[in-house]
Amino acid sequence: MQERREKIVEMVNRLGTVSFAQLKAAFPDVSEMTLRTDLKVLDEERRLVRVHGGAKSVEVVVGTDDFLLRRALRCAPEKAQIAHKTLSLLRPNMTIYLDSGSTTTAFARLIPDEQYQIFTSSLSCANELLRLTKARVFLPGGFMNRYSQSLCGIQACQEIAHMNFDLALLGTTSFCEKAGFSCGMEEEARLKRAVIAQAERSYVLMDAGKIGLTSTFSFATLGEIDGIISDDGLPETFAATCRAQGKQIL
Repeated sequence: MQERREKIVEMVNRLGTVSFAQLKAAFPDVSEMTLRTDLKVLDEERRLVRVHGGAKSVEVVVGTDDFLLRRALRCAPEKAQIAHKTLSLLRPNMTIYLDSGSTTTAFARLIPDEQYQIFTSSLSCANELLRLTKARVFLPGGFMNRYSQSLCGIQACQEIAHMNFDLALLGTTSFCEKAGFSCGMEEEARLKRAVIAQAERSYVLMDAGKIGLTSTFSFATLGEIDGIISDDGLPETFAATCRAQGKQIL
Protein backbone atom coordinates (compact mmCIF):
# COMPACT_ATOMS: atom_id res chain seq x y z
CA MET A 1 0.00 0.00 0.00
CA GLN A 2 2.73 2.45 0.97
CA GLU A 3 4.72 1.68 -2.15
CA ARG A 4 1.63 2.34 -4.31
CA ARG A 5 0.97 5.65 -2.59
CA GLU A 6 4.59 6.68 -3.09
CA LYS A 7 4.20 5.93 -6.79
CA ILE A 8 1.00 8.00 -6.92
CA VAL A 9 2.75 10.99 -5.33
CA GLU A 10 5.69 10.62 -7.72
CA MET A 11 3.31 10.52 -10.69
CA VAL A 12 1.38 13.59 -9.54
CA ASN A 13 4.57 15.55 -8.83
CA ARG A 14 6.00 14.60 -12.22
CA LEU A 15 2.92 15.55 -14.23
CA GLY A 16 1.61 18.34 -12.03
CA THR A 17 -2.02 17.33 -12.54
CA VAL A 18 -3.31 13.77 -12.92
CA SER A 19 -6.82 12.67 -13.81
CA PHE A 20 -8.49 9.73 -12.09
CA ALA A 21 -8.59 7.98 -15.46
CA GLN A 22 -4.80 8.26 -15.66
CA LEU A 23 -4.47 6.77 -12.19
CA LYS A 24 -6.72 3.85 -13.11
CA ALA A 25 -4.63 3.23 -16.21
CA ALA A 26 -1.41 3.36 -14.17
CA PHE A 27 -2.78 0.95 -11.53
CA PRO A 28 -5.10 -1.39 -13.45
CA ASP A 29 -5.15 -4.04 -10.70
CA VAL A 30 -6.28 -1.60 -8.00
CA SER A 31 -9.99 -0.92 -7.42
CA GLU A 32 -11.46 2.57 -7.87
CA MET A 33 -12.47 2.61 -4.20
CA THR A 34 -8.90 1.87 -3.11
CA LEU A 35 -7.49 4.58 -5.38
CA ARG A 36 -9.99 7.12 -4.05
CA THR A 37 -8.97 6.15 -0.51
CA ASP A 38 -5.32 6.62 -1.47
CA LEU A 39 -6.04 10.12 -2.77
CA LYS A 40 -8.03 10.97 0.36
CA VAL A 41 -5.22 9.84 2.66
CA LEU A 42 -2.50 11.56 0.63
CA ASP A 43 -4.56 14.75 0.58
CA GLU A 44 -4.95 14.60 4.37
CA GLU A 45 -1.21 14.11 4.64
CA ARG A 46 -0.77 17.17 2.38
CA ARG A 47 1.30 15.19 -0.09
CA LEU A 48 -1.04 16.10 -2.95
CA VAL A 49 -4.24 18.08 -3.46
CA ARG A 50 -7.42 16.25 -4.43
CA VAL A 51 -9.44 18.03 -7.12
CA HIS A 52 -12.57 17.12 -9.03
CA GLY A 53 -11.58 14.31 -11.37
CA GLY A 54 -8.08 13.72 -10.05
CA ALA A 55 -5.23 15.29 -8.09
CA LYS A 56 -2.69 18.10 -8.29
CA SER A 57 0.83 18.42 -7.00
CA VAL A 58 1.13 20.44 -3.81
CA GLU A 59 3.46 22.67 -5.82
CA VAL A 60 0.42 23.92 -7.72
CA VAL A 61 -0.72 26.85 -5.61
CA VAL A 62 -4.45 26.84 -4.81
CA GLY A 63 -6.21 29.65 -6.69
CA THR A 64 -3.34 30.20 -9.12
CA ASP A 65 -1.68 28.39 -11.96
CA ASP A 66 1.61 26.61 -11.46
CA PHE A 67 4.92 28.31 -12.22
CA LEU A 68 5.40 28.49 -15.99
CA LEU A 69 8.96 27.15 -16.01
CA ARG A 70 7.86 24.15 -13.96
CA ARG A 71 4.94 23.44 -16.32
CA ALA A 72 7.19 23.71 -19.36
CA LEU A 73 9.05 20.59 -18.22
CA ARG A 74 5.89 18.49 -18.00
CA CYS A 75 4.58 16.65 -21.07
CA ALA A 76 7.28 18.37 -23.15
CA PRO A 77 7.00 15.98 -26.14
CA GLU A 78 3.21 16.43 -26.24
CA LYS A 79 3.55 20.22 -26.12
CA ALA A 80 6.09 20.14 -28.94
CA GLN A 81 3.69 18.05 -31.01
CA ILE A 82 0.84 20.50 -30.34
CA ALA A 83 3.05 23.46 -31.28
CA HIS A 84 3.95 21.91 -34.64
CA LYS A 85 0.30 21.11 -35.40
CA THR A 86 -0.70 24.69 -34.67
CA LEU A 87 1.53 25.99 -37.45
CA SER A 88 -1.00 24.69 -40.00
CA LEU A 89 -3.49 27.38 -38.91
CA LEU A 90 -1.25 30.29 -39.84
CA ARG A 91 -1.96 32.37 -42.94
CA PRO A 92 -0.16 35.45 -44.30
CA ASN A 93 -1.08 38.81 -42.75
CA MET A 94 -3.18 37.28 -39.96
CA THR A 95 -3.99 39.08 -36.72
CA ILE A 96 -3.32 36.54 -33.98
CA TYR A 97 -3.92 36.49 -30.25
CA LEU A 98 -1.50 34.27 -28.36
CA ASP A 99 -2.49 33.36 -24.82
CA SER A 100 -0.13 32.71 -21.93
CA GLY A 101 1.08 29.22 -21.02
CA SER A 102 3.86 26.73 -21.60
CA THR A 103 2.23 25.24 -24.72
CA THR A 104 1.61 28.60 -26.38
CA THR A 105 5.19 29.56 -25.53
CA ALA A 106 6.39 26.40 -27.31
CA PHE A 107 4.34 27.49 -30.33
CA ALA A 108 5.69 31.07 -30.22
CA ARG A 109 9.16 29.57 -30.56
CA LEU A 110 8.14 28.09 -33.96
CA ILE A 111 6.27 31.01 -35.55
CA PRO A 112 7.93 31.86 -38.88
CA ASP A 113 9.13 35.38 -39.55
CA GLU A 114 6.19 36.59 -41.65
CA GLN A 115 4.00 39.69 -41.69
CA TYR A 116 1.64 38.89 -38.83
CA GLN A 117 0.13 41.13 -36.20
CA ILE A 118 0.50 39.24 -32.94
CA PHE A 119 -1.15 40.27 -29.70
CA THR A 120 -0.11 38.41 -26.58
CA SER A 121 -0.63 38.69 -22.84
CA SER A 122 2.33 36.37 -22.29
CA LEU A 123 5.74 37.73 -21.36
CA SER A 124 7.33 34.38 -22.21
CA CYS A 125 5.69 34.37 -25.65
CA ALA A 126 6.77 37.97 -26.22
CA ASN A 127 10.33 36.99 -25.38
CA GLU A 128 10.22 34.20 -27.99
CA LEU A 129 8.80 36.64 -30.56
CA LEU A 130 11.71 39.08 -30.19
CA ARG A 131 13.51 37.22 -32.98
CA LEU A 132 10.83 38.19 -35.56
CA THR A 133 11.61 41.14 -37.83
CA LYS A 134 8.52 41.20 -40.08
CA ALA A 135 5.78 40.64 -37.50
CA ARG A 136 4.40 43.38 -35.26
CA VAL A 137 3.96 42.29 -31.65
CA PHE A 138 1.62 44.01 -29.17
CA LEU A 139 1.14 43.50 -25.42
CA PRO A 140 -2.05 44.67 -23.71
CA GLY A 141 -1.66 46.36 -20.34
CA GLY A 142 -2.50 44.85 -16.97
CA PHE A 143 -0.88 43.50 -13.84
CA MET A 144 1.71 40.73 -13.94
CA ASN A 145 0.94 37.19 -12.82
CA ARG A 146 4.33 35.87 -11.74
CA TYR A 147 3.17 32.25 -11.95
CA SER A 148 2.19 32.31 -15.63
CA GLN A 149 4.46 35.22 -16.60
CA SER A 150 1.53 37.06 -18.13
CA LEU A 151 -0.46 40.27 -17.97
CA CYS A 152 -4.14 40.28 -17.06
CA GLY A 153 -6.81 42.30 -15.27
CA ILE A 154 -9.43 44.93 -16.09
CA GLN A 155 -7.08 47.07 -18.18
CA ALA A 156 -6.18 44.13 -20.41
CA CYS A 157 -9.86 43.19 -20.89
CA GLN A 158 -10.78 46.79 -21.78
CA GLU A 159 -8.05 46.98 -24.40
CA ILE A 160 -8.98 43.59 -25.90
CA ALA A 161 -12.61 44.75 -26.28
CA HIS A 162 -11.43 47.20 -28.97
CA MET A 163 -9.44 44.65 -30.98
CA ASN A 164 -10.39 42.00 -33.52
CA PHE A 165 -8.47 38.79 -34.14
CA ASP A 166 -8.48 36.38 -37.08
CA LEU A 167 -7.22 33.63 -34.80
CA ALA A 168 -7.05 33.21 -31.02
CA LEU A 169 -4.84 30.48 -29.57
CA LEU A 170 -5.73 29.81 -25.95
CA GLY A 171 -4.20 27.74 -23.20
CA THR A 172 -6.18 25.95 -20.50
CA THR A 173 -5.46 24.30 -17.19
CA SER A 174 -8.20 21.69 -17.49
CA PHE A 175 -11.35 20.51 -19.25
CA CYS A 176 -14.35 18.50 -18.13
CA GLU A 177 -17.82 18.22 -19.62
CA LYS A 178 -19.55 20.02 -16.75
CA ALA A 179 -17.17 22.94 -16.21
CA GLY A 180 -15.81 23.26 -19.74
CA PHE A 181 -12.37 24.85 -20.07
CA SER A 182 -11.06 26.33 -16.85
CA CYS A 183 -8.02 27.88 -15.23
CA GLY A 184 -6.81 28.86 -11.78
CA MET A 185 -7.14 32.67 -11.84
CA GLU A 186 -10.34 34.68 -12.23
CA GLU A 187 -8.55 37.55 -14.00
CA GLU A 188 -7.07 35.21 -16.60
CA ALA A 189 -10.45 33.54 -17.16
CA ARG A 190 -12.02 36.96 -17.80
CA LEU A 191 -9.29 37.84 -20.28
CA LYS A 192 -9.74 34.56 -22.14
CA ARG A 193 -13.50 35.20 -22.40
CA ALA A 194 -12.83 38.71 -23.72
CA VAL A 195 -10.47 37.32 -26.37
CA ILE A 196 -12.94 34.66 -27.53
CA ALA A 197 -15.59 37.36 -27.99
CA GLN A 198 -13.28 39.31 -30.32
CA ALA A 199 -11.91 36.38 -32.35
CA GLU A 200 -13.10 35.08 -35.70
CA ARG A 201 -11.79 31.64 -34.73
CA SER A 202 -10.68 30.37 -31.33
CA TYR A 203 -8.65 27.21 -30.69
CA VAL A 204 -7.58 25.69 -27.38
CA LEU A 205 -4.10 24.17 -27.16
CA MET A 206 -4.36 21.34 -24.66
CA ASP A 207 -2.46 18.14 -23.95
CA ALA A 208 -4.63 15.07 -23.36
CA GLY A 209 -3.71 14.87 -19.68
CA LYS A 210 -5.88 17.92 -18.91
CA ILE A 211 -9.11 16.18 -19.91
CA GLY A 212 -11.34 15.13 -17.05
CA LEU A 213 -9.97 17.75 -14.65
CA THR A 214 -11.51 20.93 -13.25
CA SER A 215 -9.96 24.21 -12.16
CA THR A 216 -11.63 27.03 -10.26
CA PHE A 217 -12.67 29.46 -13.00
CA SER A 218 -14.41 28.41 -16.22
CA PHE A 219 -13.87 30.52 -19.33
CA ALA A 220 -15.52 28.61 -22.20
CA THR A 221 -17.62 25.63 -23.12
CA LEU A 222 -16.74 23.33 -25.99
CA GLY A 223 -19.52 24.98 -27.98
CA GLU A 224 -17.88 28.41 -27.66
CA ILE A 225 -14.60 27.55 -29.37
CA ASP A 226 -13.83 26.38 -32.92
CA GLY A 227 -11.36 23.61 -32.35
CA ILE A 228 -8.87 21.69 -30.24
CA ILE A 229 -5.18 21.24 -30.89
CA SER A 230 -3.83 18.32 -28.89
CA ASP A 231 -1.36 15.47 -28.90
CA ASP A 232 -2.04 11.99 -30.29
CA GLY A 233 -3.21 10.76 -26.87
CA LEU A 234 -6.57 12.51 -27.09
CA PRO A 235 -9.26 10.11 -25.77
CA GLU A 236 -11.57 8.86 -28.52
CA THR A 237 -14.65 9.65 -26.43
CA PHE A 238 -13.63 13.31 -26.21
CA ALA A 239 -12.68 13.40 -29.90
CA ALA A 240 -16.10 11.96 -30.80
CA THR A 241 -17.82 14.65 -28.71
CA CYS A 242 -15.84 17.34 -30.54
CA ARG A 243 -16.71 15.93 -33.95
CA ALA A 244 -20.39 15.66 -32.99
CA GLN A 245 -20.36 19.39 -32.22
CA GLY A 246 -18.55 20.25 -35.44
CA LYS A 247 -15.29 21.16 -33.76
CA GLN A 248 -12.00 20.78 -35.63
CA ILE A 249 -9.36 18.56 -34.06
CA LEU A 250 -5.70 18.90 -34.96
